[in-house]
Amino acid sequence: MAGNLYVVAAPSGAGKTTLVHMLLDAEPAVQLSISFTTRPPRPGEVDGREYHFVDAAAFREMIERQEFLEWAEVHGNFYGTSKKWIADQLAVDADVLLEIDWQGAQQVRKQFPGAIGVFILPPSMAELERRLTGRGTDAADVIARRLAAAQAEMRHVGEFDYVIINNQLEEALLDLRAIVRASRLHCAAQQARHAALFNRMI
Repeated sequence: MAGNLYVVAAPSGAGKTTLVHMLLDAEPAVQLSISFTTRPPRPGEVDGREYHFVDAAAFREMIERQEFLEWAEVHGNFYGTSKKWIADQLAVDADVLLEIDWQGAQQVRKQFPGAIGVFILPPSMAELERRLTGRGTDAADVIARRLAAAQAEMRHVGEFDYVIINNQLEEALLDLRAIVRASRLHCAAQQARHAALFNRMI
């Protein structure tokens, strides 16, 4: 298995989704895992692009068949990552990225101990509050709850391999790309990817 599995987590407002999409544009070899969900599609969302949309009964059957690498219930809806799809991609030397929370990351590490964890931090709580307020979509009490939740999430930063402080977006992207590119050069990955070459040379 030569492909790498990247697990990227961050508190709301740290810029994780923006960074991930910029990485996918810059590194076409990295594929984003598309989760299954029971929530209804939002306007403009397409099945198989943003999510695989299924009903609750189908999702529960997938849980019973142990088809998920990780899954969670969020605000009454279920979200889950296909274990088989991840394994199939890694087996053919594809790099896969999961954009999930720290709890999902814990579940992933149990089944894929070699997963590469990346945590995105804001430069300060004041900046995080500014970003959340700047969205203009949430009331003050909602923002306060998001900030409290962010602090709780950030206490798990030590469970990840790498930490990127997203102060300047372009610099943070360079850091994320550096992690991806360096991990491809790990000795074990190179031996799996270029087995014939290693056998001839060593």
